Amino acid sequence: MNNNLQNIADSFTSIYLPQEIIINLILSFILGLIISVIYKFTHKGLSYSQSFMITNIFVAVIVCMVIMIIGNSLARAFALVGALSIIRFRTVVKDTKDTAYIFWSLAAGMAAGTGSYFLAISGTFIISSIALILHKTNFGSIIKSEFILQFRTPSNNSEISKLFNKTISKFSKSSTLLSSESSEDSKSIKVSFDIVLKDELNQTDLLSELSKIKGLKEIVIIAAKSDVDY
Repeated sequence: MNNNLQNIADSFTSIYLPQEIIINLILSFILGLIISVIYKFTHKGLSYSQSFMITNIFVAVIVCMVIMIIGNSLARAFALVGALSIIRFRTVVKDTKDTAYIFWSLAAGMAAGTGSYFLAISGTFIISSIALILHKTNFGSIIKSEFILQFRTPSNNSEISKLFNKTISKFSKSSTLLSSESSEDSKSIKVSFDIVLKDELNQTDLLSELSKIKGLKEIVIIAAKSDVDY
């Protein structure tokens, strides 16, 4: 009977002091907040999500709690793995870089939960520096002035075709026809071009020039950023 009571008491006993638990949780929160700020500052594309920023903070703090719960107990580790395996995550990660931020939050929470303060702080600082450098240098982007140009033009009008082709050639280093879609009444065609603007010109000038051509409608220019769907 005494042994059973002792086992129950041990199950409620933490290997961490109260002040250590508070410090670990606060540090994991701060690190999660830093990770979210870096994510917001360096994010590119159309898949930005406020909930993802909040998720990073929660992940860091919750993982910190989980690590402290496990402590040095192998039994607790297996019990938590079994309990967490019930959860099904169905949210699709739109940007592959977002996965790295999730793992970063996990690592920060684990480091804070195990009391590895120097590793948690220095690791977050170094990874933040890397993220900012890659963002500033636009690392991995082949072309910085690439755009998707879309507009609707009348069908079988060679004069207008010559005009917009001449305008596109004037403003771009290169242009590639991506798609051509006819309307239901076959009176107009929606075309999409992948264009690389000349260094001294910008998309606003191109848009203004195309707008002067009578017959062109629904003119849209989208910053490709190397990975935007059209």
